[in-house]
Amino acid sequence: MSNYIRKMSGKQYAERIAKNPTVIIPTGACEIYGPQLPMGSDLLAAQAIAERVAERTGAVIAPAIECGESSALEAFPCTFALPRKILEDYLEWLVGKLIRDGMKNFIFITGHAGNVDTVSYIVKKCICPADGLKAVQIDWWRFTQANCEGIFDFSGPMCHGHASECGTSVFMHLYPELVDLKELSRVEPKGGNEFKEFIQYARFTDRTENGSIGDSTTATAEKGEELVKRCVDRIVKYYEGMMC
Repeated sequence: MSNYIRKMSGKQYAERIAKNPTVIIPTGACEIYGPQLPMGSDLLAAQAIAERVAERTGAVIAPAIECGESSALEAFPCTFALPRKILEDYLEWLVGKLIRDGMKNFIFITGHAGNVDTVSYIVKKCICPADGLKAVQIDWWRFTQANCEGIFDFSGPMCHGHASECGTSVFMHLYPELVDLKELSRVEPKGGNEFKEFIQYARFTDRTENGSIGDSTTATAEKGEELVKRCVDRIVKYYEGMMC
């Protein structure tokens, strides 16, 4: 049986909640992701991780919307930047619906950094005040940075920049058919300035011409496979220790 709610019958959905009231909520984006990766990379990655976690925990996977808060990349015309209010309203409705249905444990796998604050707001507004509910958020690409020791050739932006060694390796493993190997590139991060303690803003097009920052030419499927395994193991360990 599929772990996606949308693929279940109503009877199967109710039975799964009764057996294990845990739901995974993936979010992502539809935006430029370098010249070599699909625009839906963030959601595709989040859903692939959700599938692997659900398989090992018995959780179900909630319906997802395919866009996210991508205003930082809106300078690229191919980016579908969803207004934050729409994402917020959708998640508040979804979480409320799932609570009414009997869900107790919420695992947010957030594939896009622009959605993190909105997810946190919804958790604090809708889940934290209620008794008997638990929630955790995995900020996927930042989570990979904490679990990648010894895997990659690079570190920092050259590895974990937009569509660079880490992200491309993950897709070579999860979705090899979606990676355009002819378009792998190396884009050095542009230097900052002396005002490191300031929150500064700039168009993403000022930082990269092709939507990538870092080196994707060193990416391999083997690196992606090891990283995904480590991360899924870590999420499952958290679930077993903190949510069961």
